Amino acid sequence: MRYWSSWGIEDSEYTTDLKDAARQVLGVLIGEATPLPLASLADVIARVPESRLPEHPLVNLGGEERVRHARGQSLPDVLQMRGGDVDTFPDGVAFPESSEHVRTLLEYAREHDIAVIPYGGGTSVVGHINPASGERAVLTVDMSRMDQLIELDRDSQIATFGAGTPGPLLEEYLQREGYTLGHFPQSWELSTVGGWVASRSSGQQSLRYGRIEQLFAGGKMETMEGTLEIPTIPASSAGPDIREMIMGSEGRMGIITEVKVRVTPLPEQESFHVVFYPSWDAGMAAARELAQQKIQLSMVRLSNELETVTMLLSGDGDEIAELDKRLAEQGISEGKVMMTYGATGTSQQCSSALEITRGIVSRHGGADGGAQLGANWAHGRFSAPYMREPLLAAGFAVDTMETAVDWGKVKGSMNCVEDAIREAAAREDEKVHVYTHLSHVYSQGSSIYTTYVFRCAGDYRETLARWERLKSAGARAIVSCGGTISHQHGVGADHRAYLPAEKGALGIAAIRSLCDLFDPDSLMNPGKLLPDENP
Repeated sequence: MRYWSSWGIEDSEYTTDLKDAARQVLGVLIGEATPLPLASLADVIARVPESRLPEHPLVNLGGEERVRHARGQSLPDVLQMRGGDVDTFPDGVAFPESSEHVRTLLEYAREHDIAVIPYGGGTSVVGHINPASGERAVLTVDMSRMDQLIELDRDSQIATFGAGTPGPLLEEYLQREGYTLGHFPQSWELSTVGGWVASRSSGQQSLRYGRIEQLFAGGKMETMEGTLEIPTIPASSAGPDIREMIMGSEGRMGIITEVKVRVTPLPEQESFHVVFYPSWDAGMAAARELAQQKIQLSMVRLSNELETVTMLLSGDGDEIAELDKRLAEQGISEGKVMMTYGATGTSQQCSSALEITRGIVSRHGGADGGAQLGANWAHGRFSAPYMREPLLAAGFAVDTMETAVDWGKVKGSMNCVEDAIREAAAREDEKVHVYTHLSHVYSQGSSIYTTYVFRCAGDYRETLARWERLKSAGARAIVSCGGTISHQHGVGADHRAYLPAEKGALGIAAIRSLCDLFDPDSLMNPGKLLPDENP
């Protein structure tokens, strides 16, 4: 069973607790915190108003379903749920089992002037699935029953899935047949293949397998104006790519019902490794060289000094002390940064990639951190979102924001975003613990993924207001540095005001025209993606 007010599955192996040592360290860094009271599911269900939807055999009007589909997984969503302060709900939730069902639901919505929100895994952290207030009734379309492997073309290595297929089930289907998609976003446990396409997702091992742009081969989308079929063609110069129009559309153009993806035979070998560098500059130079030399690694992640310290604090004290001693003997102590990298493929590919990587690491002054750290990362790779609940239970809130910039801007942008968040907290006499890593590296540049932890305020509404001040400060810093407002989280409602800085007025007009073409009555997920749009 999924938690109703927080991240994840109740019996997940990734569920974790906040260690006493971590709580004490946070108390020193940002101050002692006081937990906020937790509302019950029954409290929130009691706030659900009568549905405005006419009856339909595919639509569930029950209060609990409407609560469970009312919010995603952003920090504001969780604060509202935990505090019981939810003021908008879908009027009903549909569970289609086919593209024909989706077509029927869209016709029903058009006939009755109903806003429609596509729902995949419910993992959005930027407000993709939140109903807006307004006169229109709202129907959330949950794709979870469209979760089958429809076809596997072994010759072309293309698999067709129902858009509601979540990551673990997708990999289960493929691995039975000897294949993998290799797409592992941190939301992998819950997020769906259709959601990955709709939000332009990036997996942790995209250095080998590619982002969803490289994996998405075609599929089907149901729109208010009809069915859009996207054929699987290896390459084409026949005008603009329709796939690119659909990726990142966030439900504004229609509902993706079938997704065709390029799969890969299961690798013979896979391993993850951790190395340390004496400074950020040394680590970043190594990461850049690994990307630009196109070393056949599956991932490269570089943590800055504060994140390195934070991550090491979660380990065994004696083991970390021994590691620090060994690194210090090699001239790596204060200011050290940690790199995690993976090698995936055939035995020969991995052997070659690891040999070349070790040479690059050595040239930049890096030192091996031991086999166990890499294994620890692999085991806990999807656990980070689970930390939010124990932190909130201790009175601390945590959120993330991310961007991507060219290599020449990486260090300055990272510092600018961190400083902006710290300064925003300082303006209200608060402290914030901020740290960053590069999660995805490219020849041209890198993503920058920043985490910030701050104290909850006296109540949920003031805590939300505190988050808004910190978030907006970081977002303005991203835009001022010329970065994208999102490398992997998407736009949703929270980021749409910053989109024109990247797309420009004419670009926004072009996106708007596509939405208007597929959805002339603005029924599809209104209030998301496009700026200055009333839902």
